[in-house]
Amino acid sequence: MIAVFVNCAAIILGSLVGLVCTSRINHDLSDVVQTAAGIVTIVIGVEMALEYQSIVILALSLISGGILGFFLDVDGKILRFGAFLEKKFSAKKHTDVKHDFARAFLNASVLFCVGAMSILGSLKAGIDKDYTIIFTKSILDGFMAIVFTAAMGAGTAFAAVTVLVYQGALTLLAGVAAPYADAGLIKEISAAGGALIIMIGVNLLGLKQIKTANYLPAVVISVLLVLVSRFFF
Repeated sequence: MIAVFVNCAAIILGSLVGLVCTSRINHDLSDVVQTAAGIVTIVIGVEMALEYQSIVILALSLISGGILGFFLDVDGKILRFGAFLEKKFSAKKHTDVKHDFARAFLNASVLFCVGAMSILGSLKAGIDKDYTIIFTKSILDGFMAIVFTAAMGAGTAFAAVTVLVYQGALTLLAGVAAPYADAGLIKEISAAGGALIIMIGVNLLGLKQIKTANYLPAVVISVLLVLVSRFFF
């Protein structure tokens, strides 16, 4: 678990640096930072999404996951949880959409948790006590936390809670999950996660406001589709 704690600390530290940077830039410069964050996020998402091995699985995962997420109102529930965190821990309430605490929490949580490094790193840490991947991810997450906090606000820091729960669970359950988490499965999970990250980038650029969290079930559905396809084919 030590690697997971390091990852969380890196996100919090990066967020603190981002807050300091935010306090020293004006509105126009904030637009520049947000645009850059959006472009970088899309690049990361495209790189991950192109790892898919079956476009059919990716398409079915996103469509069915989006429909399921819509009916479950996943986005609304996560945003309400983010608003709860803001009420409890944030002294200053932001009305500007660029500094929406709950949205920053949601977007950062997705970014830091859906990648292959998160899955592989947690499995390696849990089984082999090899923390290399998670430590590398921690450095990357720390820098992205700076950019995300400068672009969206303090809610980014609380994504460390999501990382702690998600990666912590994967690390503790590594022995059970490892036999199923082969390269093919991880690539499909990364592809679905990459599509979600592209949605975050689109939101940051202001091209369209997508309820990204409603598509989170796509990640789980991609796992189920891979397992079902192996069973039958």
